[in-house]
Amino acid sequence: MSKTLKRPVAGIRPGCYIPNRLEERRARNRILRQERRRKPDKPDDFVTYEDSDSEEETPSQQNEVLSTSYNFVDYIRSRESDLREERSIDPAYASRHILTHDMFKETPISLGNINKVFCSQWLSNRQVVFGTKCNKLMVYDVNMRRVDAIPTLPNSRGASPDTQSGIHACQINPSHNLLATGARHSADIAIYRLPTLDPLCIGENAHTDWVFDMCWLDDQFLVTGARDNNLALWRVNEDLMEFPVAKDGEEEQDVPTYAHISPVSVKPCRGAQKIRAVCFNQEYRELALLSLNGYMHLFNAETFSQKLSRKLPNCQENVCIACQPNGLYAVGCRSYTLLLDPRTLQAVKKIASRYSGCGIRSASFQGNILTIGTGLGMLMFYDIRAGKYLESCINSSRTVVLKASRGYVAQFPDEEIDGFQQMKYMPAIYTHCYDRSGTRLFTAGGPLPATLIGNYAGIWQ
Repeated sequence: MSKTLKRPVAGIRPGCYIPNRLEERRARNRILRQERRRKPDKPDDFVTYEDSDSEEETPSQQNEVLSTSYNFVDYIRSRESDLREERSIDPAYASRHILTHDMFKETPISLGNINKVFCSQWLSNRQVVFGTKCNKLMVYDVNMRRVDAIPTLPNSRGASPDTQSGIHACQINPSHNLLATGARHSADIAIYRLPTLDPLCIGENAHTDWVFDMCWLDDQFLVTGARDNNLALWRVNEDLMEFPVAKDGEEEQDVPTYAHISPVSVKPCRGAQKIRAVCFNQEYRELALLSLNGYMHLFNAETFSQKLSRKLPNCQENVCIACQPNGLYAVGCRSYTLLLDPRTLQAVKKIASRYSGCGIRSASFQGNILTIGTGLGMLMFYDIRAGKYLESCINSSRTVVLKASRGYVAQFPDEEIDGFQQMKYMPAIYTHCYDRSGTRLFTAGGPLPATLIGNYAGIWQ
């Protein structure tokens, strides 16, 4: 929500200075204290207590409370007029309000015969980039409703069809001037300039198997994890940022040139069997990795050395990980989502899926809301502060769920027709991402079975 410390325009007090607000505030606090003191049927394992139960506030505190407006209109007017008032806003407020008031509506995106969308990022307020299993890098223009293909970068060794196994990851650096993604060879990476999407360089000689995930440490350093159990550290030098300029008497090339780079360091991840997901924990300066044998591994981001590995409890099909700004980890598994303490990797909460056997395919944090993409074409939203799924303000008896449209499914093998027709098909949500404002959500994926060909993509706004 918004918060604005108002200053009076005329007189000595602002318009929001209403003494009755103090009584309402005290009444709400009394109700909250009574709720906390109520003994639950099942005692909690971990309980916190307030420093003081006193209702008294100092005069200066009371004056600040009465002078503070939580009205969103006051925040907008103060910002538009550039008034000298202290103001702040929760970045996730817009997302929470739109979700709880059932305001998100889906606009399906037609992608033709493209096979499965694995990763996505918002390039700007009107463009989304995404990578597919059929090794295509695409850009969708939200305003024009048009999809354009970006040429993938070949390496110096050439690429056979066996090495083109999809673009599984794409990430934008903090300054939003570089895009890292998979190259034509699935074991290589490609770096593009933003916003032009001109190729900058291709990274090779680090992995021998598919690159599954990547993350930026800062504007220059990038980390990639692959199925060969190796973690590679790359550096995009400032020298590479300069556009190649044709010399006097030479014609400018029609095809953009790009450099070939090698990793700064390659480290094996001990105890891992196929690295599946990677994320950077800014708060603790560490890299968190998921491997398909049910382990989570931590690397020191500053020394690029492995710190520890921990077996996750009863974890199957752990294919996605997300990190909250304060360090909390969320790991998606077959039938639930684990919340992990970043200091010990102990599970502090097991969020059971509301739909059995759906499988968690993607996860992300938007403030205190954990967005969960499932294998049954549904997006669920978990409120970390409240400790429960986000509830609708329109209908308090149900939780907020976004159900994706069917998408496109090609002809499937004859031996799978019977089993496929017996169940209602819904696409898996392999990727989702919010735009900067938090008011639009891109979701994409495709059929969950590996043998099926198809796709799904949609914009919720």
